[in-house]
Amino acid sequence: MAIQKIKLDLGTVYQKEEGGIYYFRYQVNGARKAISLKTRNQKEALKEANKQIPLLKATSAEIIAAHVKHARGLITPEKNLLLSEAWAVYEKSPERATPDTVSEALAYRSTFEEFVNWINDPGKTLRDITSQIADEYAQQMRTLNIAVSTHNRKIKRIRRVFRVLREYWSGENPFQSPTLLRKEREEREHDVHRLSFTREQEQQLQIVLDDDQYKVMNKPEVRVIYYLGMFTGQRMKDCVLLRWNKINFNLKRIWVKQFKTGKEVTIPIAPKLLEVLQGALAWKTGEADYVCPNIATRYNKTNVLGKNVGNNLVNIDMLRVIRWIGLEPSVEVPGRDKKVTVYGFHSLRHSFASYCAEAGVPQATVLSILGADSEIVNKYYTHVGDEAQRQAIAAITGELNGKSAQQRINEALELIRTSPEPSNAVLVKVKDILEK
Repeated sequence: MAIQKIKLDLGTVYQKEEGGIYYFRYQVNGARKAISLKTRNQKEALKEANKQIPLLKATSAEIIAAHVKHARGLITPEKNLLLSEAWAVYEKSPERATPDTVSEALAYRSTFEEFVNWINDPGKTLRDITSQIADEYAQQMRTLNIAVSTHNRKIKRIRRVFRVLREYWSGENPFQSPTLLRKEREEREHDVHRLSFTREQEQQLQIVLDDDQYKVMNKPEVRVIYYLGMFTGQRMKDCVLLRWNKINFNLKRIWVKQFKTGKEVTIPIAPKLLEVLQGALAWKTGEADYVCPNIATRYNKTNVLGKNVGNNLVNIDMLRVIRWIGLEPSVEVPGRDKKVTVYGFHSLRHSFASYCAEAGVPQATVLSILGADSEIVNKYYTHVGDEAQRQAIAAITGELNGKSAQQRINEALELIRTSPEPSNAVLVKVKDILEK
């Protein structure tokens, strides 16, 4: 078969070799151009070439340039993706978010599904979602009784999904605008912080943990975990999943590689904690075993989706102990459906930092034990300079020992007036000076 050449109204369709790809040759402003039609099928080649002729006849060089780019495959045709199918595509992308926990991974999915359900239009594609729609959704979320941090996490998750699927929309990411996020100051009026335990409250915790009339599942192990929290300042997960091979009784030290930060810290064992840990040796079976095996097993429990549900169960047990001493762990906050925790196991971490600050322990030393949790440490170490700050304010206002200069003058005058010998020459002169 001979090499094909087919003359058209404008230009020629041809093959460079027998059975090869078809090309389209034409002239633009006196210059010869040739583009690949990317097919060996003559019928398809002619169809594609005839699409180009109207554009080649146009007088606009810009139109011609756009046509040429398209013909060369430099312009990618628009891709559409239904919102209802977006998550399945996102899940397969190597750019998708890879949270450390199953819970956060599920949260990404549920957050995006909430948005899709809000749209409630099976025919909507990603390309149909505009910044105005994103703003309307953010406004709707503002009507929900959720925390500012929860609102912002949801927006950022949807933003990430759109960023990963950017080939299915054009322009700017509709969820990119910072105005979609809420400001922390919106909650400042109702700001609730985690509270630390007083020394008396920690003593009460120790008492109820030793009292047999108070019942909770795996109470001997609960007691050990509470003592670990009190005397090491570590998070609940680090205390619950501590293993025997991380405890050295000879050196009286504990090693903890923190789950949250990955930082390894070493902590001396306090005498009270040492006594409790030695009592726990009664149920020890191996060096690599958990110090509190029953609670560790309960903590690691997951549901059918792989989401951890045991951590919440163990936390409920820990909160029960706090209620034993008359404290209510959570309080209601205006604008929130869920209560906010003010007392919990994490309060022991706050207490640890507070006691160290009161004792004048260097901040760097506390950080070496608690790990990189500067927010907690800074919260209590700002109090160390309170006395010095009060003295500074006193100096500015002219106060000394709580009395202003005028107060001292008035007292001196009163003393002189009530003196049994007011005619004394010295007192008279002092009185005259002070009264001027």
